[in-house]
Amino acid sequence: MRVTDPAFKRPRTLTVAARRALAHHYLRLLRRARGFAPLRTAVVHPVDAIALGGAIEAAKAGLIVPVLVGPEAKIRAAARQAAVNPDAYECLWTEHSHAAAAAAAALAAERKVEALMKGSLHTDEFMGAIVAEPRLRTARRMSHVFVIDAPGYPRPLLVSDAAVNIYPTLEEKVDIVQNAIDLAHALGVKQPRVALLSAIETVSPRIRSTLDAAVLCKMAERGQITGGVLDGPLAFDNAVSLEAARAKGIRSKVAGRADIFIVPDLEAGNMLAKQLEYLAGAHIAGIVLGARVPVMLTSRADKSLSRLGSCAIAVLLARRASRPTPPAR
Repeated sequence: MRVTDPAFKRPRTLTVAARRALAHHYLRLLRRARGFAPLRTAVVHPVDAIALGGAIEAAKAGLIVPVLVGPEAKIRAAARQAAVNPDAYECLWTEHSHAAAAAAAALAAERKVEALMKGSLHTDEFMGAIVAEPRLRTARRMSHVFVIDAPGYPRPLLVSDAAVNIYPTLEEKVDIVQNAIDLAHALGVKQPRVALLSAIETVSPRIRSTLDAAVLCKMAERGQITGGVLDGPLAFDNAVSLEAARAKGIRSKVAGRADIFIVPDLEAGNMLAKQLEYLAGAHIAGIVLGARVPVMLTSRADKSLSRLGSCAIAVLLARRASRPTPPAR
């Protein structure tokens, strides 16, 4: 079944077979997001059929109202490949990808759009324009969270940071943790359990991530990080498996049932997320937090459901202070 089918816009009408084919947690997110108005979203440099088609799918699903930003000739060529009509949507023509990223960041800063979505340009180029726009920055460092629906795990896994901060310092990890907790709240998790990952579950002066984990836990005890329950260092098996935690003698409110997984660095986080996707059949969506608007870092390798998941997360994040309107029938 294609996610552009009308039935997909109303998850409650899906057949049993279709429900089994979709990721359970993502389906719940999509249902919740449908209760809110779609986000007016600048889609930056969507010059291939996959990037452009993904944005149009999200529009048809009622999640975003796209504003296409980029070179006219390239977007029209992509539209022909994707069999869509770009004239049905608002467009802002620019000369090249750099100009598209800068123009989209300006639209967000001026509150002419409510969210930003990466198209067919490099993440560094896309994020560079956002970071360079002072009106989009907040007191928090920007960080990325993967929201992962993994078969066999009873809740979504939030993994951070696997896309923006390469080797974060302890100070930067404070913002990474708090951003992830705030996202969990927006997704309906009242008190998320945060696992601070390392290779081992004991503090070792030779492994920096274990020291950072110990300090972050103490900071949470003193109210410097709020809204969640932290524990670490924890190895990944101890974070997801109660049996593994008990075998190691770990007594913890987080071990075996973590919601959020804070990785030591981008390399570890990216490998963890991709392994879950390609070896465990997980669905992966993601969002950048810490800016004035939600930022969707979609990839050309993303599946349609993952792209829609990223849009649903952005809607829930942007509308978290609003009351939902009844879903369309």
